Amino acid sequence: MAMHSPWKGAGRSNNALLVVQFDGRIPPDRVRGALARFLDVCPWPAARLRRFPLGKLHWAAGRRTTRGLPSVRHAVVSTPAALHREIEAELHSAIDPRREPPLRLLVADRGDTPDAAGSALVVTWFHPLMDPRGAQNFVAQLACLAGDGHNGHGPRDASAAAFAPDRDHVRPLRERGQQARRSLEYMRALSITPPVSPGTGRAPYGPARFRQERFVECDADRRGARATREMAWRLALVGKAMAELWRRRGLPDTPFLLPVSADLRPKGKPGPIFGNQLAFHFARFRPSETGDVARLSRALRRQMASAVRDGQIEANRVAMDFLQYRPVSRMLRALPWTAGGELFSFNCADIMDFPPALEGCFGRRVVNAYHVPAIQPRPGIGVFFNRCAGANNLVVSWVEGAVDENEVERVVEIVREGMAWTPVA
Repeated sequence: MAMHSPWKGAGRSNNALLVVQFDGRIPPDRVRGALARFLDVCPWPAARLRRFPLGKLHWAAGRRTTRGLPSVRHAVVSTPAALHREIEAELHSAIDPRREPPLRLLVADRGDTPDAAGSALVVTWFHPLMDPRGAQNFVAQLACLAGDGHNGHGPRDASAAAFAPDRDHVRPLRERGQQARRSLEYMRALSITPPVSPGTGRAPYGPARFRQERFVECDADRRGARATREMAWRLALVGKAMAELWRRRGLPDTPFLLPVSADLRPKGKPGPIFGNQLAFHFARFRPSETGDVARLSRALRRQMASAVRDGQIEANRVAMDFLQYRPVSRMLRALPWTAGGELFSFNCADIMDFPPALEGCFGRRVVNAYHVPAIQPRPGIGVFFNRCAGANNLVVSWVEGAVDENEVERVVEIVREGMAWTPVA
């Protein structure tokens, strides 16, 4: 769907951001130098998205010119609110991958003097270029090239595997085609009734927005922290918050439908940077089933286990390889539940822990890091979790017009209460 624009002329953002906050200043020139050395080895951050007629969607790297390179912008912000506005501007300022680099960087310094406060490194990219873990791997490579590892002589691993995954050459085309057809049959049967979302019938749509809060577990709840860190529990809790929004809006008790990502990288290894190394399971449950979060989380866990056991996640991964050749209009015609323009009810993901290997980079200690993706007007809202430096980040992304700030505030409060979290002082 990388080239698809259902809102013609609206300039809708398909950006994703990784925000890394440091305990001191990081020199922008150090980041620029690391990026230049990275491009000497790998050109894809300066590539453009192309499609041959009826051919495969792909990244094409042309001649390296100053005009065509990713930018590294430097800004000074005086308050946390000013930093938030800078990040939100990056989120809302859509990247056109056909005409400009699919990635840009911002170094935002807090305070007017070097010893006043720290910096934030904001990595903004066109979402199909890579996923959140890939962005973390990209920052790790830049840190190495800036001198934080291997004496700045080169990336941690200069082989192709450090940048993009191997193609699926092991299984014959016929076997892969059978799996792709199986995935298509599954997708067609996902929803008898088309889903609804907070963005259904809401217009005009405004800019992309986000809210980020940081929490720690209450001491009394530490024994139950393991259960609440499971994706099934968090998804059930977010579903409860959305069900309340559904009731206030008078939306029907149509089953929620949303993708739950599974990282395909080997456990314990960084894996490739580029390409979305994700497969998807599709969670389904009704708003009326969200009253008992523990019961719903068990049901969602069984759904996920069945998808793994039945090979459905792997079939979906294979199908996505074939979809690189298909226009999105043909994709959607094959799925009856998308006829009204709705794809999912809302978005939700857990980015997990920020890598311990990145606790210090560019000569400074990382004090927090979180992921902010842009959300399309339909569904209009997404809720995202991650953990860094011993605390939990909760990020809500939304589109003005689909959702308002009071509704976002209520979603945050329901999740905070359900997780038994307290705000970081």
